[in-house]
Amino acid sequence: MTLPTEEPTEEPKTPRQRRWRRARRIAYWTFGTLVGVPLIAFWVAYLVLDVRSPQEVLAELDKTVVLQYADGSELLKVIPADGDRMFVPYAQVPAKLRDAIIATEDPTFWDNQGFDPTGIGRAFLTGVGGGSGITQQYIKKSTGDDDATIGRKFAELVLATKITQEQSKEQIFESYVNIISFGRGTFGPAAAMNAYFGKKLDDSITWSEAAFLAGMIQSPSVHDPAASGEAHATRRWEYVRDKLRGRGYVKSGEAMAYPGPEIQPPSETRAGRVTYDEFHVKQQVLAELDRDGFPLGRLQQGNMTGETTLDRGMQDAAKKSLQDRLKNEPKEFRGAVVAIDPRSGAVRAYHGGDQGVRDYAGTPHAPGSAFYPFTLAALLRHGYGADQPIPSPSKLEFLGESFQYPDVCGPKCTPRTAMASHADGPFVALAKQIGPDALSDTARQAGIPDAVDGVPTMREKDGFLIGPGIAIGRYPLRPLDLAGAYATFAADGQRTTPHLVAKVRDESGAVVWEAPDTARPAFGDESARIARDVTGTLAGDGGAALRTGEAAHGNSPDNQDAWAVGYTRELSTAVWIGSDDDRRLKDASGAKLTGDVVPADVWRGFMTAAHQVVPPPSPVARPPR
Repeated sequence: MTLPTEEPTEEPKTPRQRRWRRARRIAYWTFGTLVGVPLIAFWVAYLVLDVRSPQEVLAELDKTVVLQYADGSELLKVIPADGDRMFVPYAQVPAKLRDAIIATEDPTFWDNQGFDPTGIGRAFLTGVGGGSGITQQYIKKSTGDDDATIGRKFAELVLATKITQEQSKEQIFESYVNIISFGRGTFGPAAAMNAYFGKKLDDSITWSEAAFLAGMIQSPSVHDPAASGEAHATRRWEYVRDKLRGRGYVKSGEAMAYPGPEIQPPSETRAGRVTYDEFHVKQQVLAELDRDGFPLGRLQQGNMTGETTLDRGMQDAAKKSLQDRLKNEPKEFRGAVVAIDPRSGAVRAYHGGDQGVRDYAGTPHAPGSAFYPFTLAALLRHGYGADQPIPSPSKLEFLGESFQYPDVCGPKCTPRTAMASHADGPFVALAKQIGPDALSDTARQAGIPDAVDGVPTMREKDGFLIGPGIAIGRYPLRPLDLAGAYATFAADGQRTTPHLVAKVRDESGAVVWEAPDTARPAFGDESARIARDVTGTLAGDGGAALRTGEAAHGNSPDNQDAWAVGYTRELSTAVWIGSDDDRRLKDASGAKLTGDVVPADVWRGFMTAAHQVVPPPSPVARPPR
């Protein structure tokens, strides 16, 4: 009897067949590794990781954030108001607010498995947006881990999936909406409704109010109109409104209007009772911390302390010098003082006024002839000299606009004499000669930012065209920006980035973040020469370089803004005087407002007091002129 034998497995007989078989094996192993390993890792993480309860998270959020002066003394506290973390059950969150939040933050919330693959893919490919839906945001807030690492994102996805399996969507939303910050020291919708509208949270909320509150969630320190102005807050509100309409929550014909008149001033609702000028500092510091990766929620979770660059003595001096000088001036006068250390960019004094929530130090105003030092710097970059003869026309055309000024510079006009005599015609003529792009580029190199709040600076309303207004300082700039750009001249052409935050410390006192050194030459190899030549043309004032200037009110002979901007080697200070509504201004004597009277008096008063509290700088060798 013959036993059947197994047929041997046939090996590929040709090299081509052997190579194909080897390739299939590699492909199988690769596929198994790429799919199997992540699945195993996901499953292990699913078993090990857990989501904390909202009550536990809320308990950790109830901490005070202390902001300090540069010497470590207390500047102010960011304290949650009573009831700021009152838990609001899901059933008590009005449907309109619920829909507005979901439409803005996570339109697939009701259907996804804890995350939106489309959003994550879009964020990965474009680099725009975090790709995080409501569930992921809750995980991020509840863990307090906001580091931009693959491991953190992987854990976030695992926990988002797990909580979606374990809890209903209603429970997840309830947890999320009660731990997120809406700004002004509030956590949860009830505190937010009271802080912004002075109302109880109930079904009487309007679509407009709901859209406003939903818009705060992304970045409350930035989107609050008290911090960034009505124009920015309106744009954010319109974004949420369009999401509500585009996703069918609100009919296209249903009326919605930005609820600006209903929004309460922070002075009436904020938890930490501070004066208006302190509130401006608080908002600026929190917004800067947010940009540096430390939003208010993270600071409170970590019980962190923010050390500012502000000097207590200079801060008091800025407030006193402005108040003392304005107390006998017309009641419509407003003012701001900003002082910066040219060597580091540290803001030593920041006073945005104390008349209301508008921060005049952070609000753009037309610099007028205070812009001329940048025109001079542009000339120096293009080979002109400070004592070179220049034209002094009384009438000329520039970019389609006619300019006419009295000839106060004379037949032997130079940039130096034009600056000293406050002549306008020569600077407009020189702006025409070197072109508007050269002026804009030089001002930016000196330190004027490209954009403020997403709006390009030194541009027409289209955001691209540079018009004739640049020649006469018509484009609005913030006192903060002018002080910072003038500081470049004070530092021999070394440009630094103005900042109010020096360090962030954790609850143990260890430094977890520190402002970087941003000093670099503003104008290349010619930086020191250009800065010294500009300084040499500015009127000396007790050893300091000072430029006063004005911005005219339309085509009238009167002014609406007046400036005094100047510096020593250790301090660059900008003083602005104007009003709320860009009106023609006359001082208490009945004379038109000019920079060399009220603003210059404030500047001198502050600089005199400030240098009494500033230690003398270390001797620095200065190159000869």
